[in-house]
Amino acid sequence: MQYLAAYSLVALSGNAPSKKDVEAVLKAAGVSVDSSRVDAVFAELEGKNLEEVMAEGRSKLVGSGSAAPAAGGAAAPAAGGAAAAADAKKDEPEEEADDDMGFGLFD
Repeated sequence: MQYLAAYSLVALSGNAPSKKDVEAVLKAAGVSVDSSRVDAVFAELEGKNLEEVMAEGRSKLVGSGSAAPAAGGAAAPAAGGAAAAADAKKDEPEEEADDDMGFGLFD
């Protein structure tokens, strides 16, 4: 995935990706570069439009719709769930301290 991300970064910068550029991005990110994996990314994407490949992949992940409704719909229940959990925590009585057990951590 790191290799594809580096390829995408180079392509999105407006430059035609080269193996040297992709390797430079990987090295800058602290990734040890395996040239066979770089070659595999270039072989897989040879003759393909990166934007079309990304659109195809997005449709497989999200379906026929866009990612915005899916993310927006998921965020609302998560926020509501967090608020409900906070309210439930307020209603619970506080637990007694551990030192009531007759021993302490540093005794």
